[in-house]
Amino acid sequence: MANSTDSAAPTVSPTRVRLADAQPQIALGALDGRYRSAVAPLVDHLSEAALNRHRLHVEVEWFIHLCAEQVLSGLPTLSEEQVSGLRSIVTEFGTAQLEELGAIEAQTHHDVKAVEYFIARRLEGLGLSELTPLVHFACTSEDINNLSYALGIRDAVAEVWLPAARTALDGLAELAQDAAEVPMLSRTHGQPATPTTLGKEIAVFVHRLRRQLRRIEAQEFLGKINGATGTYAAHLAAAPEADWPSLAQRFVEKLGLTFNPLTTQIESHDYQAELYADMARFNRILHGLCVDVWSYISIGFFRQIPVAGATGSSTMPHKVNPIRFENAEANLEISNALLDALGSTLVESRWQRDLTDSSGQRNIGTAMGHSVLALTNMSKGLKQLDVAEEVIAADLDANWEVLGEAIQTVMRAEAIAGVESMENPYERLKELTRGRRVDAEKLKEFVTGLGLSKDAESRLAQLTPGTYTGLAAQLARQFG
Repeated sequence: MANSTDSAAPTVSPTRVRLADAQPQIALGALDGRYRSAVAPLVDHLSEAALNRHRLHVEVEWFIHLCAEQVLSGLPTLSEEQVSGLRSIVTEFGTAQLEELGAIEAQTHHDVKAVEYFIARRLEGLGLSELTPLVHFACTSEDINNLSYALGIRDAVAEVWLPAARTALDGLAELAQDAAEVPMLSRTHGQPATPTTLGKEIAVFVHRLRRQLRRIEAQEFLGKINGATGTYAAHLAAAPEADWPSLAQRFVEKLGLTFNPLTTQIESHDYQAELYADMARFNRILHGLCVDVWSYISIGFFRQIPVAGATGSSTMPHKVNPIRFENAEANLEISNALLDALGSTLVESRWQRDLTDSSGQRNIGTAMGHSVLALTNMSKGLKQLDVAEEVIAADLDANWEVLGEAIQTVMRAEAIAGVESMENPYERLKELTRGRRVDAEKLKEFVTGLGLSKDAESRLAQLTPGTYTGLAAQLARQFG
């Protein structure tokens, strides 16, 4: 008899090396792992290291600004070499400096205070050790952080997200132009409807996305530097004669930001919520496009150009899966979940300050990264599409009943013009076409028996589902 414990013994996994211990560079998240190459440019603007570099930039420029403005008695005029040396603290910030800053923070347990001490260490070498108290002068951490985040977000949008969006939009516009005259059956409520052109339907998305892009391009990035509760209290205590609001405005604008004159301890983040709402709206429109393209692929309107060496399915060799558009859909959804959460969280703060924004803002890069990844995949997907004009044409030829709209509308016009026997045009076409297929011969027979004017009958006789596209091609060229 077998030992009774044998069957009950739990399955024991073999002892494994903890990957986090063996390979610290292996990422927990997809953006820093599998998709790192697509989103790497964002690291230079929205990573923790980038945030610290922006903090150094703000602190150094504030130091230089205070000296230039001579707000305190005894402040020297900085030499060009000293100004250059101070700014090199920022420009030379790399791996060794990151490690040093991390070591300081391990002692201070405060990230912004660590930046202050990091700068102070370098003043002696510039002959400025007596000005150590000027580093972080009259500032609260949020004075530095809000400006640092604004710089990072501004540059990430301008240098990474917008270029990716424009590249995707250029590819989409090219498709709209190329397919401007390709007639296609529309489907409203999923049912055959008045024909359009493929290019015109793509141009609708181009037009919508361009409008959102203009909003994002015009976005203001706000900043403040007004102290612990937004009152300039410490500033005035130290230098009551100075015009601190004007001095602060000049500083913020020198950084290339828009000055926010009235805040609590924190900059209110309303501009961020505006930006994320616009980006999320752009994402949602793009998501709709990806769903439509996926659907057109599924019914054969688009053929996917196989990539040499690529596998479509692990078991079905014939397949070329629309993975670029599926990947884009998923990443747009993740991006929007984060953008929506940030937009709703960041506009609220308990009384003068709480730290929910501090935790929230550390996810800005992730939110934007998933959008950039989606844009990259969509751009690649568009390059792998070929319009299957013969499939689209066959679909049109199988749906002559869609000309019923044209016929009944012409009948209405004829009735208004006084042509007899044009009563009940809609009802007569409904009886002919509702719930049934009508071929070209039957439709022609119906038209010739209506008693239309020769001009109207001639126009309808020449009409086919493929030519009943109105101004679709013109609209595609104009707006696509």
